[in-house]
Amino acid sequence: MLELHNLSCGYGPFQAVHELSLTLRPGTITGLLGPNGAGKSSTLMSVAGHVGVQGGQIRLDGVDIAALPPTERVRRGIAIAPEGRRLFKDLTVLDNLRVGGVIQPAAHFAHDRDYVLSLFPRLGERLNSLAGNLSGGEQQMLAIGRALMTRPRLVMIDELSLGLMPKVIDLCYQALRRLREDGMTVLLVEQNTERALAVADDICVLESGRAVWQGSAADAANDPMLAQAYLGLH
Repeated sequence: MLELHNLSCGYGPFQAVHELSLTLRPGTITGLLGPNGAGKSSTLMSVAGHVGVQGGQIRLDGVDIAALPPTERVRRGIAIAPEGRRLFKDLTVLDNLRVGGVIQPAAHFAHDRDYVLSLFPRLGERLNSLAGNLSGGEQQMLAIGRALMTRPRLVMIDELSLGLMPKVIDLCYQALRRLREDGMTVLLVEQNTERALAVADDICVLESGRAVWQGSAADAANDPMLAQAYLGLH
């Protein structure tokens, strides 16, 4: 459903990603892995429309969307839970979900809210709490939930487990599996490579803005040179 064709992107004159080609299969989880500064977040933000495209194409259903504004990409089914979560901390959990669902008809809100709460029951207990008063894990759940309120076909999650307790990470990964079961496509940036390899169908490894390896998660986990050189596994 999404194809990156020789995508180059960056900030002003700085090029963060160099001629990346990547295809996401519908209803699968793709892990985007690599060291800090490899271009992972820049790739996600470019797909979302927040980082400038310097070359190549971003094709959604075969149509190049690289020139479209972020709001139009959301309408076409692309959502992101960005690194750092970027919640509206002075708004309640419920109102953050309302913001996420603003592009959808009001009649959809209750159904979509209940879907998010089925994934993250803890948010149901905190609906009237300010987002800024939530724990780090609850904020991550809310960031993902807010993205899901747009009714995406592709949800991108940047640094899912960063700074979270193991129990919360488990809950988030359970939610990812549920999303895949429900037919959603997921693009995941994750520093915890073991968790990413355990959940992902496909893997793309970046280094210095370039793809150095692509294939199935099973092949990645069984490639000792890849595991030691790029994934921090031994």
